[in-house]
Amino acid sequence: MFEISSKKPGNIKNDVLSGLTVALALVPEAVAFAFVAGVHPLSGLYAAFMVGMITACIGGRPGMISGATGALAVVMVSLVADHGVQYLFAAVVLMGVIQIGAGLLKLGKFIRLVPYPVMLGFVNGLALVIFLSQLQSFKLPDANGTLEWMQGNALWLMLGLVALTMAIIHFLPKLTRAIPSSLAAIIVITALVLGFGLDTRTVGDIASIGGGLPDFSIPMVPFTWETLMIILPYSIILAAIGLIESLLTLRLIDEITDTRGRGNKECIGQGVANTVTGCFGGMGGCAMIGQSMINVNSGGTGRLSGISAASFLLIFILFASSLIEMIPLAALVGVMFIVVLGTFEWASFRLLGRIPPADAFIGILVAVVTVFTDLAIAVVVGILVSAVVFAWEHAKHIMAETHTDEHGSKIYELHGPLFFGSIHNFQQLFDPYNDPDDVIIDFQHSRVSDHSGLEAIDSLAERYLKAGKKLHLRHLSPECRNLLEKAGDLVEVNVIEDPRYFVADDRLA
Repeated sequence: MFEISSKKPGNIKNDVLSGLTVALALVPEAVAFAFVAGVHPLSGLYAAFMVGMITACIGGRPGMISGATGALAVVMVSLVADHGVQYLFAAVVLMGVIQIGAGLLKLGKFIRLVPYPVMLGFVNGLALVIFLSQLQSFKLPDANGTLEWMQGNALWLMLGLVALTMAIIHFLPKLTRAIPSSLAAIIVITALVLGFGLDTRTVGDIASIGGGLPDFSIPMVPFTWETLMIILPYSIILAAIGLIESLLTLRLIDEITDTRGRGNKECIGQGVANTVTGCFGGMGGCAMIGQSMINVNSGGTGRLSGISAASFLLIFILFASSLIEMIPLAALVGVMFIVVLGTFEWASFRLLGRIPPADAFIGILVAVVTVFTDLAIAVVVGILVSAVVFAWEHAKHIMAETHTDEHGSKIYELHGPLFFGSIHNFQQLFDPYNDPDDVIIDFQHSRVSDHSGLEAIDSLAERYLKAGKKLHLRHLSPECRNLLEKAGDLVEVNVIEDPRYFVADDRLA
């Protein structure tokens, strides 16, 4: 019902209007993430402007919106608390350099190693994170400044305005698409609140967004080995989180728009953006899935949409802060709730019971880890679990068909990959003490994948040698022969017929 899909080519009007909508939604997000990181709100706004502008111009995914994000903010908070904001700016510069290096080394292609269940968990997890982050808008400060949940009329007014915002976004496109429904909803709710004098929280209640142009300044930290050792761990983590979130968001937008972004170019774009941002007092950033979904759903699929969003955000900071501060938080919360509904893969519930239990478990695991830790950890955990499941399943697929040829030799026709996970089952296939004196292992339908496979062959050959019997290998693939040749002395030599290997290699065509 709330499916987000846009496969239409971008145009100037759609890009500009969707950029305006995104800019409005960026303001409270950037301010909130700046508070999380422990820096001034303008640091988050500057990051949203500079990272958004640079990645829109030179990044690898038109239509994707970048800026200050919560995933990065939670990592930054301890660095700021322990060493101060200048060390954060230095870490952001180094983070950008690392990301540029990743792009130049073409590491963006490795995002293809992320399995679909991990991608599904990533999307659902981020949808939950976006939803939970919006709940803070339903709290009010008490006399001591502690945030407490809204009650009574304030709560009902907030819920009503959020519901009205969502209704406008959902139903307006059925009447007209002349203006993005999210932008129309923000305008209508703001007009209602101002026209009727409704007492509800606005953007201005969070913080003032007014300011000037960011000033260029090299981070004021000692250029010493000690400083590098302080910021390097944070920079590596920030770079990894930023690239993972950006590249996964790129893949998601690729699917929605039926186009293809350029991962390595996006890595370089993100890196340049963060390097520049760190020198202008920004907290750094990466792709933002929520704002990217708002942009795509509003028709913004070209580079102009990201450029417009960043430009409008700068205009808000310089000239229109008082107007933007009038916007009710309820309108922006309603927009983000629609993003949550559109981002979450509701079809994943229907997949339960229809897909392998391991895939369902991985998707749920990644979503849960995303909510309780951060995206980078969740994706790494998902990939590792997927790899273990893959290895376990393929370990059971190795088997052998046996027969005796006209010379009395017993032939084992091996099926399945020989690697670290399957060596136990491989060893159980053979009976050196009851086999005839001449045994052939045919690898026509199998592959030796790693050093563990070599060791398994070596161990098996030793068992046949002790039994006084000969073992031959044939139909080895070129890759298998290369593994044996590279093994050198790791495989015992001068055993049966081949002086170079512990086992004979017939190398039959």
